[in-house]
Amino acid sequence: MTENLVRLIEQAERLMARIESVLPQPLSAPDWSQSVAWRYRKRASGHGVLEPVRHVGTIALADLKEIEPQKDKIERNTRQFVEGRPANNVLLTGARGTGKSSLIKACLNAYAPRGLRLIEVDKADLTDLPDIVDVVAGQPEKFIVYCDDLSFEEGEAGYKALKSTLDGSVAASTPNVLIYATSNRRHLLPEYMKENLSYTHTDDGEVHPGEVVEEKISLSERFGLWVSFYPFSQDEYLTIVAQWLGALGATPAQIEASRAEALVWALERGSRSGRVAYQFARDFIGKNDAP
Repeated sequence: MTENLVRLIEQAERLMARIESVLPQPLSAPDWSQSVAWRYRKRASGHGVLEPVRHVGTIALADLKEIEPQKDKIERNTRQFVEGRPANNVLLTGARGTGKSSLIKACLNAYAPRGLRLIEVDKADLTDLPDIVDVVAGQPEKFIVYCDDLSFEEGEAGYKALKSTLDGSVAASTPNVLIYATSNRRHLLPEYMKENLSYTHTDDGEVHPGEVVEEKISLSERFGLWVSFYPFSQDEYLTIVAQWLGALGATPAQIEASRAEALVWALERGSRSGRVAYQFARDFIGKNDAP
């Protein structure tokens, strides 16, 4: 073999290595002992990786107030899942800041010691959902695939990927994977007034949606459990404020003295949500504990 040929082969091998390095690679399983929560991330090269969440939020189910019916449903479904009994994919919908995401995190904290794990996936990466499911399918743990603030615009690829994974794929559902999604939209796709024209009426008064509306409803219907959240009343908001103030170390006298200020805070923010209550509590404790 001539020296020129050897150099040519070496150059070809280096070129092939560089090409392989930028091509998408199959998703590999991480070291699952590093965390109980993971994020799926896409690199610039297109490679998908599961990154451990180093500091998982410590919120507990007992920290969440004024959402007892919703909490009971989600906690029960999660317990069934962890215990190997039938359970449903879950869609949590409703007013912002009312505890949808916090409830999922609290369930993770409650059941992580019993083998529950969570993988957060952005809407843009849902096309890779089958790869994620394949990676965890052989694991002994139970995995919640968590999609926060989920909604789609017309034609987005992730819509069909999620729809297929939930129900309708040739492959059977994976017994150790459930999907929990939160959204402000119950039907996950934008709805337009003109679509009402597609409804048809029968002689006996029944109303049937048209094909466009049916398509928009079909994804939501693939979630077996729907849980709705509603804006809080003033009393409910103040109860949540008191809970967070107490958790942050406020005295009963401080909690009582904070009520008027908490209402002004909510008025300025235009919302009486759990998130606003938590933000007020942090501000109140921070400034009143200052030296």
